[in-house]
Amino acid sequence: MAVTGVLRPGHVVLRVLDMDEAVNHYVNILGLIETGRDAKGRVYLKGWDEHDHHSVVLAKAGKAGMEYMGWRVDSPATLKKMAADVQASGLATEMSWIPAGEHLCTGERFRFTTPTGHVMELFAEKDKVGNGMPNTNPDPWPDGLQGMSPTRFDHCLLYGDDLDGTVKLFTEVLGFSISEKVVAGDGQFMIGAFLTCSNKPHDVAFIRNADRGRLHHCSFILDNWYDVLRAGDIISKRNVSIDIGPTRHGITRGETIYFFDPSGNRNEVYAGGYIHYPDKPTIVWTEDQIGKAIFYHDRKLNEAFLNVYT
Repeated sequence: MAVTGVLRPGHVVLRVLDMDEAVNHYVNILGLIETGRDAKGRVYLKGWDEHDHHSVVLAKAGKAGMEYMGWRVDSPATLKKMAADVQASGLATEMSWIPAGEHLCTGERFRFTTPTGHVMELFAEKDKVGNGMPNTNPDPWPDGLQGMSPTRFDHCLLYGDDLDGTVKLFTEVLGFSISEKVVAGDGQFMIGAFLTCSNKPHDVAFIRNADRGRLHHCSFILDNWYDVLRAGDIISKRNVSIDIGPTRHGITRGETIYFFDPSGNRNEVYAGGYIHYPDKPTIVWTEDQIGKAIFYHDRKLNEAFLNVYT
């Protein structure tokens, strides 16, 4: 299918408490590649198979969480049109243009706040630095990878209050599809939505919660189930704080393990899932099956998993 409009998650900016500890975690344990540092002290990172200059930015702050998430669109013309559409929708607040160069190697960005209180950006230009291999006759992977070595930043799961308004913004204005949703009561009250702008099971997900603008986790993609198991070994070898897994989701069908960075931000490494096309029916999970939806093997709610977020 032709992917136009919003192409993919472009970056996530994570607030961290100690930069040295955070860099050690994200580079040596998770296995991202550092691509630069700026005058504000922010550290830029990428997965090995991402060609863009960065997909993760670490910013030192007094509390953990997500500062904002960026989305790459297909052209500067699309950026201008989507910015105008967001402005006209009445669904976003605190809108502004961020000048080119404020992020290393990145063009201008249009920033806005969703009804759930999350700061989002759209951008069209970011320097391509490659994936460590030639574009002609490449090997399957480059030498020198370390840690869990995810191929890319994959998605975030976010908590906030006005789920309906945010889903409307992403579907009716930004062109996302609802791949899966969780409903309560008579099936009309949505408590969770998994949204995709591509053919992945999800590029972002939102859970209804009274706290606004919260991060549940940011996720990085691995190739297969064995790599998820290997990530579990690395977590134990390096005494990383583990949350849950390895296990499997009912929602998205993905294989997963969750753990925490030194600041308390939850990370996930993830593999599998299905292919989503725009005509695929939305999968619906009912509240009575939420345990199976989240952790297909245990089939039980995990209160700490639901209630710990930054």
